[in-house]
Amino acid sequence: MFQPIPWPRATAAFLNERLSRLEAACREAAVPFYDDAGVDDHLERVLLASDFAYTSFLRDPRLLGPDFLQLMSDPRHADARAGALVDGHDDAALRSALREFRLREALRLIWRDVNGADAIETTLAGASVLAETCLEAALRGAEHQVAARHGVVRDANGRPQRLVVLALGKLGGGELNFSSDIDLVFAFAEHGDSDGARPLDAGTYFARVGQALVSLLADRNADGYVYRVDLRLRPFGNAGRLALSFAAMEQYFQREGRDWERYAWIKARPVAGDRNAGARLLDTLRPFVFRRYLDYTAFAGLREMKALIDAEVARKDLADHLKLGPGGIREIEFIVQLVQLIRGGREPTLRVRGLLPALAACEQLGFMPAERAKRLRDAYRFLRRLENRVQMFADQQAHEIPAEEVVRQRFALALGRADWASLAAELQVHRAAVAEEFAALMAVDARNAARHTQAQWPEFWRALAAGGGVDPGTLAAAGFDPPQEVVAELEGLLGSAALRNMSARARERLDRVMPALFAAAAAQMDPARVLVRLLRLVHAIARRSVYLALLDEQPAALRRLSTVFAASAFLAERVSAHPLLLDDLFDDRVDSAPLRRDAIEAELARRLAVLGESDPEAEIELIQEQRQSALFRIGLAFIAGRLDAVATARALAEVAEVVLGAVLRIAERDIVAAHGRLDGQSASEGTGLAIVAYGSFGGAELGFGSDLDLVFLYDDERARGESGGAKPLDGSRYYARLAQRIVHLLGMLTRAGRLYEVDVRLRPDGSKGMLVLSLAAWESYQRERAWTWELQALVRASAVAGDVVLARRFSEQRRDLLATPRDAATIRTDVVAMRTRWRAERDRSDAQQFDLKQGPGGLVDLEFLLQGLVLLHASQHPPLLASGNSADLIAALVAVGALSAEDATALAAAHAALLACAIRCTLDGRPRVILRSDTIEREAEVVRGVAQRYGFG
Repeated sequence: MFQPIPWPRATAAFLNERLSRLEAACREAAVPFYDDAGVDDHLERVLLASDFAYTSFLRDPRLLGPDFLQLMSDPRHADARAGALVDGHDDAALRSALREFRLREALRLIWRDVNGADAIETTLAGASVLAETCLEAALRGAEHQVAARHGVVRDANGRPQRLVVLALGKLGGGELNFSSDIDLVFAFAEHGDSDGARPLDAGTYFARVGQALVSLLADRNADGYVYRVDLRLRPFGNAGRLALSFAAMEQYFQREGRDWERYAWIKARPVAGDRNAGARLLDTLRPFVFRRYLDYTAFAGLREMKALIDAEVARKDLADHLKLGPGGIREIEFIVQLVQLIRGGREPTLRVRGLLPALAACEQLGFMPAERAKRLRDAYRFLRRLENRVQMFADQQAHEIPAEEVVRQRFALALGRADWASLAAELQVHRAAVAEEFAALMAVDARNAARHTQAQWPEFWRALAAGGGVDPGTLAAAGFDPPQEVVAELEGLLGSAALRNMSARARERLDRVMPALFAAAAAQMDPARVLVRLLRLVHAIARRSVYLALLDEQPAALRRLSTVFAASAFLAERVSAHPLLLDDLFDDRVDSAPLRRDAIEAELARRLAVLGESDPEAEIELIQEQRQSALFRIGLAFIAGRLDAVATARALAEVAEVVLGAVLRIAERDIVAAHGRLDGQSASEGTGLAIVAYGSFGGAELGFGSDLDLVFLYDDERARGESGGAKPLDGSRYYARLAQRIVHLLGMLTRAGRLYEVDVRLRPDGSKGMLVLSLAAWESYQRERAWTWELQALVRASAVAGDVVLARRFSEQRRDLLATPRDAATIRTDVVAMRTRWRAERDRSDAQQFDLKQGPGGLVDLEFLLQGLVLLHASQHPPLLASGNSADLIAALVAVGALSAEDATALAAAHAALLACAIRCTLDGRPRVILRSDTIEREAEVVRGVAQRYGFG
């Protein structure tokens, strides 16, 4: 609520005069006039803000009576008082009741808004509910009129059909302005004829109902009108039929729907008549509005609409228009709706109708930074309140503040500002913020700059595309040297069926994108190599113009793309194989640190929940999309130096853990559905299976192309029972089937590719052993039969998914096994012998090249050294068993005195350097065998030297 403030002298005089006239009118009409301080202050603000309210009170002083003042304090929307409307049997009475109802409720909205009783969201919602209430009452009156002459139209089951009234625009979004037109579309579910004395076909019948509805609301009489109704957004506009069947609506949007209609129908909502049928219709039209894929073609529709609006603004001199002018409400709507159209097909949360809920969804899903969302939210609330006050002033659909200084001063004072200058300054700040955000979204400056830098390339592309073969000399002269691979890729693209079958619009996009690609590649250190990678991408996406639209619309995304393709053959191949990753290049968050494990896990769980179906292939495809996105962002962070090698390997392992956890849950669900649960097992418990990671996964040092070394263990006690489903299994077979399902799902080939290759040879007895073992059997094997190399592998083992209690028991047994005192000489001999054997079998080094993993002093030498030291010292120093990660082990070994500080520092540096080099090789699409250099030789010598000093050389 506002606090009373002293008015300027002229304003006080103005208000006193109005109050005096109202008091006199009330006295003459024998209406009590409440002039206590509270009512007086509230009424003054209303009279200051609204000439419409003042003239309404003056014309009918009864509006200021006791009932009205009670109405002003009622926080409920108009539907709570709909009983004031008559049943619609008397046309004249209904017309009068509708107009009186709308007037009283409109004055209530003004009173509560002006006096700060309602937030702007409440005011907009209240205006929307008022319109819906009037619509429903008017529709019932219209139905009664038409049914009296023509009967009713029934569906195939004999039930009476009702007209479906759909609202678009502000009413559809539940955010109607005070004095807005209402944008309506009429539809009906089924064809047929009415059953009255004068039957009509359904189309004509429901058109009559619609016409009667519009007349009840929009015709002016002595009491004015209820709402202006706009029907131009229906299919085919004014040329279209007033009411269409659902089948005709669906056919129209499949064949004729235009881009601007997608924006309009985001807010479509049934507001009167058969609302359930209206909801069904909107479900069938959803694929038109929200495409199944990420839809960057929405940019083109937005650009066309904005151009038309800008032309109208210029023609009518509407620069100060709160809705259409620069930095106005429409630009905020476009910013949010663009995100909705691009991503709403994949993100149901974005399919909300109101602007503020949609903006909140964009922010919560991470598609809009919090700071940007706040700027838009603050601007929207400010502009909508100001726009509403403009309309409340005279009950007119106006969007510009009147030019008269006295009126502007009234607006400022009624909004709690000292004067017009301060309100105007605040308005300018918000509009500038919106204009800046809109220009950034549409990449206006970036597109202009790109056209300037690409000036030479359009003609270059036209010459290539004209036919007659690709001239290697021309390419070399343009900087793409050596040109051989470029020639092959260009000829393949130009001769492809994808290009021949392109629509005219898609070809226009391609003709804009190709010069940009040439320019982007030419700006890199190795233009020919980068262009080859970019051309492979174009070939991959040529049939999916939505991705061409992204590159066409967003120069920043294209710059990122060329930088990534220059730095990484691996990431370039990933993008070409999975173009969905292009979306990450459009996301501003790509330049920040990758998401943490808990965020990835939460996002994956959310998306799987939204999927809402037990379809393993669809679920695995979604998991793969999330995995590819996470790996892509990790790769970008490594290339940009935001993650070092150790953190990169750890992040890749965390992604694998998240994926494995999700796959396990799907596998468990499928097995339970097929075979039931084991005896004594509840849905809230784990299934009694634990998944143990070995190797680089267990040590949290995963690479981009690594497979997963897994061992499956089950709970002995639970395995003694039998499952209770239609196809029961004994415990051991149950767990074997579950492990097989997990391996199958991880390797399932979907459109998005496989998740991971799985290696299960590190289980006891290797490939000859059982796929899944009881924990007791595994522990017995480790104590009685395990070789030293298997104990080394156990150093890096870690339970990464599955039953929490069983995982804890595994960890305890692992610690007990590794903490067993061992003969130092035997350990050293066995470790060195196994390392010698591995090197002989696997080392690809020679005089010129060094194998980063298997070469002398490489990563495996370092791992063997650390594992040997753990086996030697774990019995005296349990902290050595906390982690199998190499960086963690180095830190732990120096902490317990098993490594000198000098050696630990040198080893840590060598590990980081070798690991970084290995990751760069993978990202560049090269084997981890590199030309020898002084740097690599120095790091390898450090590893060899430390290994020799500690008896593992």
